[in-house]
Amino acid sequence: MTGERIHSETWSLCPVCLKRLPAIRMVRGREIFLRKRCPSHGLFETVIWRGFLDFNEWTGGLPGNRTEEPPCNDACGLCPDHLQQTCCVILDITGRCNLECSVCFADPGRGREDPPLSAIRASLEKLVEKGKTLVQLSGGEPTVRDDLPEIVAAAKEVGAKYVQLNTNGLRLATDRELAGRLALAGLSFVFLQFDGTEEPIHQQIRNRPLLDIKRKVIERCADANLGVTLVPTLIRGVNTHNIGEIIRFAVDQSPAVRGVHFQPVTYLGRVTALPSDNDRFTLDELIREIVRQTEGIIAAPNLLPSCCDHPLCGFHGDFVVHNGNLVPLLAKKETSSACCCTPAPADKNREFVARRWQRPVGKEEGEVVTGDDLRDMEVFLHHVRNHGFTLTAMAFQDAGNIDLARLRHCSLHVYDDGRLVPFCSYFLTPWKDH
Repeated sequence: MTGERIHSETWSLCPVCLKRLPAIRMVRGREIFLRKRCPSHGLFETVIWRGFLDFNEWTGGLPGNRTEEPPCNDACGLCPDHLQQTCCVILDITGRCNLECSVCFADPGRGREDPPLSAIRASLEKLVEKGKTLVQLSGGEPTVRDDLPEIVAAAKEVGAKYVQLNTNGLRLATDRELAGRLALAGLSFVFLQFDGTEEPIHQQIRNRPLLDIKRKVIERCADANLGVTLVPTLIRGVNTHNIGEIIRFAVDQSPAVRGVHFQPVTYLGRVTALPSDNDRFTLDELIREIVRQTEGIIAAPNLLPSCCDHPLCGFHGDFVVHNGNLVPLLAKKETSSACCCTPAPADKNREFVARRWQRPVGKEEGEVVTGDDLRDMEVFLHHVRNHGFTLTAMAFQDAGNIDLARLRHCSLHVYDDGRLVPFCSYFLTPWKDH
């Protein structure tokens, strides 16, 4: 087309047959598209960048020429060509769920029986590096298992440094004792599905009202001293207008709530329709909306590209909550890799997020610090420990926009039958029509 130019070359997959294909990142106006052609199924093109931020500056520059054909996605696991270590390991402990959501990357209800506790423990013994691993218990909905506290305890017993729960929160809200039992078992923090501050949002995405339930979960976790990070799935026209209010709600719930982890919707798993470019909500568009909807309280330079994964995979921002306001600790002009450094960025990133998401325990929890001036080092360090707050995002890939250069940098891995598999490869589903 007129006005187009090739930005760079990469590899992708056919959305229908998942055949490995050469692909190009194509510039059209200020937008960037991923384009690929399958000999059997034709041309596919997906917007990956809207142009609200400078693409080259954000990515740090991508290779201009396509590298040799990578081994992804065949028999996917961590091969010698994988470019990143593991930051977080996801362990699915059930396929069951107590919600029937319109959108679900895992598409539970696959008919599998839950693995017994003995099998889960055996998996934990294989995947955990003692004193290092962050394991995320996921599913399905992990809290449908009555033995969840025993699973958490088993993860700690085999040496996991951090244990994270990925949950919709329904059972945490109704079971008064569960949060406390999980904390005693060694749970580190909670990733809570939270799609917005307006009830119609929950109704449309999760098919039932949930806002009061989410509030109750936060209260239960606060009583157990479990840090909560809110996880909105962002869908254009449903809750993308609510981004600023989600952040304000989270700040108001500090220090119980430790941050917000945004996830633009990904078209895999339970997909009701193939996406158009108008459906896509890109990473730079999310940053633009955060800045706009917070009226500039959060500035674009406070949100930095991922340095643990590929820069197109996500961002992170580090703050403290002070007198009800967010005070940034990071800015792009100061550093482009504040959470990570060589030689092991995955290790550094794991410690970065864990320190922020986990509430302090023991002596720090009850420490008394006088004064309110963040220029006082003692006051500042107290706020960082007790009122730390993160804004993070993960833009997962689907069959339309999967870029194998991104996949090779993935640090979020699913444990399955002895293998560690990059998240977007593990949950990838082909599209049934075009």
